[in-house]
Amino acid sequence: MELIHRNLLIGIHDALQETFFQDKKYADKVIERLLKAHKKWGSQDRQTVSEIFYNIIRWKKRLEYYMGEGVKPDNVYKLIIAYLLWSKSHYKKFEEFDGIKIADILTKLKKGTVPTKAIEYSIPDWLAETLEKELGKNWEREMLALNEQAPTVLRTNTLKTTPRELIADLKDENVESFTIKNYPDAVQLEEKKNVFLTSAFKDGLFEVQDASSQKIGELLDVKEGMRVVDACAGAGGKTLHLAALMKNKGQIIALDIYEWKLAELKRRAKRAGAHNIETRLISDNKVIKRLHEKADRLLIDAPCSGLGVLKRNPDSKWKIDQNFIDRIKGEQQQILQDYSKILKKGGQMIYATCSILPSENNEQVKTFLQNNPDFSLIKDEKIMPSEGYDGFYMALIKRNA
Repeated sequence: MELIHRNLLIGIHDALQETFFQDKKYADKVIERLLKAHKKWGSQDRQTVSEIFYNIIRWKKRLEYYMGEGVKPDNVYKLIIAYLLWSKSHYKKFEEFDGIKIADILTKLKKGTVPTKAIEYSIPDWLAETLEKELGKNWEREMLALNEQAPTVLRTNTLKTTPRELIADLKDENVESFTIKNYPDAVQLEEKKNVFLTSAFKDGLFEVQDASSQKIGELLDVKEGMRVVDACAGAGGKTLHLAALMKNKGQIIALDIYEWKLAELKRRAKRAGAHNIETRLISDNKVIKRLHEKADRLLIDAPCSGLGVLKRNPDSKWKIDQNFIDRIKGEQQQILQDYSKILKKGGQMIYATCSILPSENNEQVKTFLQNNPDFSLIKDEKIMPSEGYDGFYMALIKRNA
């Protein structure tokens, strides 16, 4: 394979600097800005840059081992070259690039083995210990899956179209896709494409939403005419799914503590043609109290470690620690206690996370039910990354009449 163009290397270098050292920005925002700033790059160049950028983030700890040192602001080029050598791509004449000698890296690469599981799967030492403790012998299988690239899955906006019609519309724009068995509204792309440039997206025919995430709306079993509260709505991916499942009939109240997320939800709802959504900012406790016993259905998509979605957010494993997880578990239990009061007697709610840790999932539900005997578990489901899509947990809980 030919040497990667120097301009692309510089772009990857600058993006990694932003992600790891300059305010530690989110990788998806960094790569989005980089590609917008280089409009002259062709589609193949853009794909190469994005793929290398994410793979370096994904495999940082292993690459540091091959480098013989940790990543510092002045040796990011060495990190890139370690990856390109390891992946056996674009490595001709690297001995001439930026004065970096590759002999030491090659020596470690030839050994073929690494000393620890944390290095092998490229995760922090604390995370390897936590995963082994909580998942047992299955943790390596799940980590292997989490180091793969996530597929692009769309959720058909059934307010405007059907999965088959969406597939046909995308094909007209040279985007090949297919339906997924047991996921009624899901459409998966054959290969990664920038679907946000398509007319189908601008017309509100779909949202990008992983297949596992789509299971949550289905499990909540909303009906037309119900009052539904999405208590941690964020930018509204699941809110919009609920609106479609309700066929725009009834009321959805979308809550969040961040005004900018609710503004994004409104924008997305307008594009999707979802008219039954009302947004409310959680500015104080009174917002929640006014809703006590008012909802037929309640969705608590709780803040979590995000360990189930490392396929698409690999940088997050470098930005959290055990203290963060311990703190977020306290928040999860508090949210469950406070927000569950929104549910009417006889109503149903879902507690969901995009984590694969039992301590954030079924153990939280168990604690909640022990402290709240007027609630009972109907069913719960965990979806692991090794099944092909994001890792999610969801528990359907009833407030007893």
